[in-house]
Amino acid sequence: MNIKSLLLGSAAALVAVSGAQAADAIVAAEPEPMEYVRVCDAFGTGYFYIPGTETCLKIGGYLRFQVSFGPDEVNRRQGWGIQGTSDWDAFSRAYIGFSSKSDTELGTLTGYFAGEFNADNDSDIGDSLINVDEAYIQLGGLKAGFFYSWWDKGLNGETDSLGNFTEFNSIAYLYDGGSFQAGVAVDELEGATTKANGIGVEGIISATVGGVSFDLLGGYDTEVEEGAIRALVSAELGPGTLQAAGIWASDPNTYWSASEWTVAASYAFTAIEKLKITPGVQYWDSLRNGTEFDNDLDKWRAGVALDYAITDGLASRISVQYNQEDLTTTTDRDYVSGFVRLQRNF
Repeated sequence: MNIKSLLLGSAAALVAVSGAQAADAIVAAEPEPMEYVRVCDAFGTGYFYIPGTETCLKIGGYLRFQVSFGPDEVNRRQGWGIQGTSDWDAFSRAYIGFSSKSDTELGTLTGYFAGEFNADNDSDIGDSLINVDEAYIQLGGLKAGFFYSWWDKGLNGETDSLGNFTEFNSIAYLYDGGSFQAGVAVDELEGATTKANGIGVEGIISATVGGVSFDLLGGYDTEVEEGAIRALVSAELGPGTLQAAGIWASDPNTYWSASEWTVAASYAFTAIEKLKITPGVQYWDSLRNGTEFDNDLDKWRAGVALDYAITDGLASRISVQYNQEDLTTTTDRDYVSGFVRLQRNF
C-alpha cells in the first residue's frame, strides 16, 4: 500500500464517520410563539383577556388602615366577635376582587368574587377575620349569589345609615333601560332573622332625568310580615351633589329596624382639586324599643366627611359626627364619633 492509497482511505473513513454523526444529531425544536396578555376594552378599563380564551378578567381592590373613635367603639363592629370597652379602635383590611366577563348570545356573562381580610387584635376569634364579601354570577339582568342588595346604597359622606341587613344570598333581576330601571329580588334572610327559613322580597324603580336621579325601593320580610319603603334623590346642584333620603317602616324588620321613619341629607362638593367636603345630617323618629317602635324616643346626627387625594392611588378620609339620642324616655346622651382612614386603591 503506498502513501497515496493510505491518504485516500483515511479521507473516506472520515467522511463516513462524519456522515454517521450527522445522521444521529439532535435538532432542537423551535419555540412556540409566545402569547402576550391582550388588553380587553369591551367592558371598561382594567380588563385583560385570559390567555387562550375570550374571557376578560379584572383584578382590583384596596389596602386600608383605619382608626375609629366613639363610646365603646370596639364593640360597634357587628359580626366580628369583638371584646373590650375601648373608645377607640384601629384595624387594617386587605380587599381584593376578581371580575370575569364575556359576551354570549344571551348577553354579558359576569362572574364576581371579592374577599376581605381584616386584622384587628380586639377580636376574640383571633387577630384576623376572613370574609367573603361578594360571590355571584350574572347573565344580562339576571343575578344570583351572595351580593349587596339595593338597600346598601347610601348618601355621599359618612353621616347617614339607610339600611339594616344589606347583604344576602339572593336571586335578582334588573331591567336597565338607560334612564329607567326596574328590578325585583328574592332574599334568603337566614342569619338576619330569628327563623331559619326567612324569605324577603325587594322591588326598586329608578329614573334619571338630566342631572337628577330618583330611587324608590321597597322590602317585605315574610317572617315578621312587616316591610319598609325608601326614597332617595340625587341632584347636581352648584359646585356639588345634593342628596336626600327618607325611610318608613311598618314595624321592625330585616330591611329597616332602627326607627319608624328617618330622613337624611348630604351635600358633597369639591373645595379644591384634591379635597372634597361632605356635610350631612340625619334624624330618626320613634326609635326601636325591644320589638316595637317607641314614639317617645328619637335621635339625630350631624357631621362632615373630608376626602383628600394624597397622590394617585392613595386617599384619606376623616369623618367627625355629633350624635344625640334618647336611651329611654327619661335619659339621653350626646357624643362625638368618627374615624381617620388611609387607603391605597389598586
